[in-house]
Amino acid sequence: MPRLQIRGAELHYESLGHGPPLLFIHGLGSSTRDWEAQLAYFSPRFHVVTFDLRGHGRSDKPPGPYSIAGFAADTAELIRWLSLGPTHVVGLSMGGMIAFQLAISAPELVQSLAIVNSGPEFILRTLRARLQIVQRKLIVRLLGMRQMGRVLGKRLFPKPEQAELQRLFIDRWAENDPRAYLDALRALIGWTVADHLDAIHCPTLVITSDQDYTPIAVKETYAARMPQAELSIIRDARHMLPLERPDAFNQVLMEFLLKHRPLLRNLPESCEG
Repeated sequence: MPRLQIRGAELHYESLGHGPPLLFIHGLGSSTRDWEAQLAYFSPRFHVVTFDLRGHGRSDKPPGPYSIAGFAADTAELIRWLSLGPTHVVGLSMGGMIAFQLAISAPELVQSLAIVNSGPEFILRTLRARLQIVQRKLIVRLLGMRQMGRVLGKRLFPKPEQAELQRLFIDRWAENDPRAYLDALRALIGWTVADHLDAIHCPTLVITSDQDYTPIAVKETYAARMPQAELSIIRDARHMLPLERPDAFNQVLMEFLLKHRPLLRNLPESCEG
């Protein structure tokens, strides 16, 4: 089981294939396992790397506090240790936030970005948003991670034909360490790089599901502020897009990567302008 000692924690990672480096960053409460369909699809043409963030999966779960900047620092060290940079970076949900932060704090390590059902900030601007976070904390503390997985699983995979996906999601969610999960959840609150979007000059693909938590208009707005960003909408899909609709997701991402790969060879090897 490959592991690296990074900033005081051992992080589990997986590496497969040969070619241009392609790094996938999972979301809150997830792990490398949710990228299985992407490992199989992209590894014939790319050197694909996935890893478990600290507090997740098979990585160490040291006490918090955690932060998006800290997760990005872990990611930067992983890229350096594995000599991946500059690499294509794909981030889902919290992983997209980490990808944004990485592109700001270590642009020389990022060749392109794919931001999936995510955004450049997590600021609780409404009472409803604050109550949703309080609800999550209470469910985890009082009822446990499996019940949290049941609540989310019904929202994310509501169709009868998705029953097996829902079961898989709940089983994996139940394996999360409650303390580490809550530490990671707190890392999101108040984080923002929204004022720095114009500094991200590498090609960026913003992928959104039409039924994601946040409206398409939110992604359109922030994508318009990025010099080389484009938006792709996948219909009849929810938040866990790479798991729910892997074929559609993989096709959109592959088209983006192949379109920009020749261009990237002629650019400075970083996200810097």
